[in-house]
Parts: sequence; structure tokens; C-alpha cells
Amino acid sequence: MPKIRLCALSDIDENQSKGFSPEGEPLQQLFIVRRDGQYFAYLNQCPHTGATLNWQDHQFLDIDNQYIQCAVHGALFRVHDGYCLRGPCANQRLSSVSIEILDNDIYWLKSHT
Repeated sequence: MPKIRLCALSDIDENQSKGFSPEGEPLQQLFIVRRDGQYFAYLNQCPHTGATLNWQDHQFLDIDNQYIQCAVHGALFRVHDGYCLRGPCANQRLSSVSIEILDNDIYWLKSHT
């Protein structure tokens, strides 16, 4: 499976998020949230409308940095599994993205689909 370097671990602060449009993959937008020293990665796409989630560059979390929030309709998703707790896509999930941490860098494990 091809690997694409996204960033260094230190580029994402605790309880913060960062968006990516990997080089050579203009149609693939994804983001990573760091929580409790772990990194959670998802496609930047709301399951309800297909719209991007962020309301500003790298801003995927609600005002308290507790949940991932859709900028279009305010749906809230848990960070650790992308499950929608509130909004028109309740009980649906964000699409997770496979990542690997290697030598203090985060890599996207690009699938063949």
C-alpha cells in the first residue's frame, strides 16, 4: 500500500486538528485530530451532504475542542470513532483513513480504491 507523508507528529497539538490535501491527490481531502496522544484520521466529508467539515483552514473541532463539528449544519462527531452524536446524520460515521506513524512522521496509507 503506498504511503504519503502528511506531517510531523509535532505539527498537530493536543486537542487540535489539521487538514490535508495530499500532493498528487487533489480530490482526496482528509484531516487528523490529536487526542490523548493518539491521532485519528478521517476523510473531510460529511456523511449527510458530502460537504467539507471545516469552517476555516484546519478547524474541524467545536469551540470547546471536544467534538468534530460540521460547518454546514453543526453535526457533532466523536473524535475517537467518527460517530455522529447530533445532527441530520445522527448514528452515521465519518469515513476513517488509515495512517501510520513512522520516525515521528504521520503517513497516509493510500488505499487502491
